[in-house]
Amino acid sequence: MGAVNTFAVVILVALVGEYMLGAVSGLLSSRSFSPRVPAEFTGVFNDEKYARARRYTAIRTRFGLVRGAFGLAAMLTFWFAGGFAWLDTLVRGLGKGPVVTGLVYIGALLLARTLFQLPFRAWSTFVIEGRYGFNRTTARTFGADLLKGAALTILLGAPLLAVIVAFFEAAGPLAWIWCWIAVTAFMLAVQFIGPTWIMPLFNTFTPLDDGELHDAILGYARSAGFPLEGIFVVDGSRRSSKPNAFFAGFGKHKRIGLFDTLVEEYTVTEVVAVVAHEIGHYKKRHVWLQMALSIGHIAAMLWVLSLFLGQEALYAAFHVAEPSVYAGLVFFGLLFRPVELVLSVLMHVFSRQHEFEADRFAAETTGSGGPLVSALKKLVADNLSNPTPHPLDVFLHYSHPPALRRIGALQRLSVGSASPSG
Repeated sequence: MGAVNTFAVVILVALVGEYMLGAVSGLLSSRSFSPRVPAEFTGVFNDEKYARARRYTAIRTRFGLVRGAFGLAAMLTFWFAGGFAWLDTLVRGLGKGPVVTGLVYIGALLLARTLFQLPFRAWSTFVIEGRYGFNRTTARTFGADLLKGAALTILLGAPLLAVIVAFFEAAGPLAWIWCWIAVTAFMLAVQFIGPTWIMPLFNTFTPLDDGELHDAILGYARSAGFPLEGIFVVDGSRRSSKPNAFFAGFGKHKRIGLFDTLVEEYTVTEVVAVVAHEIGHYKKRHVWLQMALSIGHIAAMLWVLSLFLGQEALYAAFHVAEPSVYAGLVFFGLLFRPVELVLSVLMHVFSRQHEFEADRFAAETTGSGGPLVSALKKLVADNLSNPTPHPLDVFLHYSHPPALRRIGALQRLSVGSASPSG
């Protein structure tokens, strides 16, 4: 009987444990869905719509469990059947250098994962989302999105991957620092070109027409000291009926994107409140703080990666005889998953706090938290969201606080501001 490979045990426990933890938190959250409409949502949820929201949460939870189980089974089957070693032998047979071989190896794994996930993505979009009235994606748009995503992965991701492999192949002990510089530069570049070049590949951005909403947003932005290059309406209804809004860009090229569903279905004061929340993230420097945390996270991950790339036992765990940078990247990604889970939980803690701060900024700068409370209630109802998720699910997966907590915080703020000072 051969010796137990510690790396294999850790990765196996991590994969199974992560699935089980997600399954438990999802089931708890689904079961914690209040059987009665919370008092705060009286008027936005009728009994029929609330029952639909409960069914939607339940079916999405079950679908997530099935999807995760199939993914875990496929991963373990490929691993234990020697798939990683077989693919490594195959790509080495091409006789190319380590960079090209690495691109082919990782590209093949990404392609296989995409094809495996495709039926689940299609079922989620066309069956589940369609059944509950959300989906507006056509087969043509669905296919075009897949092709555009693949093209961007090749055009942007492949060169970055090639640089990382090349540095770790040739730059010695300081390779992780050069990789960190390259990845950081890549992240910053994408942040700047994303709103102008990448996002318009998937959606049409139309300047908001002159009128009451346009004037209200610009007036608010000026009063908040937030000059805008433009306010754009995004054709989100091409894919989903769910409303949304976002902030993008830096410096003099700051933009607010409003989904057409938000513009059409929400009042002017509600939309301004949503915009004020997004501006709050910028004014409170949340965008830069999140980026700084991400850059620090990447530095730590690359440093730890540099320590494990030479560990032959890591490759042996996947039956790969000859170590390589490209295979090491894949295997380390699996080994690092427990740490990533912990880091993601910590990032969610920061993110939820930032949401409260942005809500407070919106309430203070618009003069009232009422419109944002109204918008939050509508968003929960329109998205058929769970208003009472389980705390474990929130702790593990929620980047935003539950709407009830945000509404409570805004209402307390309004009461506090209305109270006379003593």
